[in-house]
Amino acid sequence: MNDVLQLTCELIARPSITPDDAGCQPLIAQRLQAVGFSIESLRFGDVDNLWATHGSGDGPVLVLLGHTDVVPPGPREAWASDPFVAEIRDGVLYGRGVADMKGSVAAFVIALERFVAAHPQHAGTVALLLTSDEEGDAIDGVRKVADVFRARGQRIDWCITGEPSSRHALGDLLRVGRRGSLSATLTVRGVQGHVAYPEKARNPIHQALPALAELAARQWDQGFETFPPTRLQISNIHAGTGANNVIPGELQVLFNLRYNPHWTAGALEAECEAVLCAHALDYAIHWHRSGEPFYTPQGSLRAAARKVLATFAGAAPEESTGGGTSDARFIAPLGAQCIEIGPVNASIHQVNEQVRVEDLQQLPALYLELMETLLLG
Repeated sequence: MNDVLQLTCELIARPSITPDDAGCQPLIAQRLQAVGFSIESLRFGDVDNLWATHGSGDGPVLVLLGHTDVVPPGPREAWASDPFVAEIRDGVLYGRGVADMKGSVAAFVIALERFVAAHPQHAGTVALLLTSDEEGDAIDGVRKVADVFRARGQRIDWCITGEPSSRHALGDLLRVGRRGSLSATLTVRGVQGHVAYPEKARNPIHQALPALAELAARQWDQGFETFPPTRLQISNIHAGTGANNVIPGELQVLFNLRYNPHWTAGALEAECEAVLCAHALDYAIHWHRSGEPFYTPQGSLRAAARKVLATFAGAAPEESTGGGTSDARFIAPLGAQCIEIGPVNASIHQVNEQVRVEDLQQLPALYLELMETLLLG
């Protein structure tokens, strides 16, 4: 078992269900400190964050970004083996978090160890930023660390996130941006009453449906470069007492917008509330801004990644802005160019989460070549 496999297995053995780090970050900190990294632990609430840096001066700052927390495994009996005991079967490594993203985190560590061993006096700074709050609320993790960095004036030029981005083969997709995510909890107030006397009541369902239909049918934009169009999806509607002869007094609706750089969260909130007001609804709404969209245009980072991934995948990667969100959304506003490169994502959050051993063994070399290309030229 080589170094990246061994470290991945050690991380899987720590059941770090979000936001519990379960000892993953101390293990990594000890390894990196032993090869000359400066270590800073930033704990907020129940969340652990690790900031490890090597190098100094005015050169560029390259950050490898990841998370040590995982989603719950689900029913243990549905797994072919213990989700927190890594197991290799037919060239595939199984375990909770192996793809999302303990395999990438292990590969980051190995690549950093190799980089500083080969280039102890390298230009610029290489850094590793890890959190235990990516799969959960994402409030006390990278979001909070970014606030600290902003107050300090910490510069970040390039950020490589190890999220599982590949589709079929390692390196076949390069993530160059992500949509923003904005969620709402809408409460529409009516007047409860008997269905036989609707004139004495006010049905919030009847009142809200036209507004909801308008929001759901709206074409918000035509897309933005490689981003798909902004879309609103209603995910839950609840009203009523359970009786079929009672007009409800209140309706609750959950909806989400995934949006491209044409919009900001504030602009979308204003547009939605304008529709609700135009339909004269008596409502209250709570917004949750998960993160603004980010986009890395053509430049040094994308060029380096395209070159390196073509070597590993055998062809130029697809350059995509699809998918959900990642913690890069908190680093991009600091002025950083951000990309995402990681293993195949087909099994993430599923029972029997897995990564091909061959892919995992290639990851440290991939990240190392990216670091050398960017920092050494």
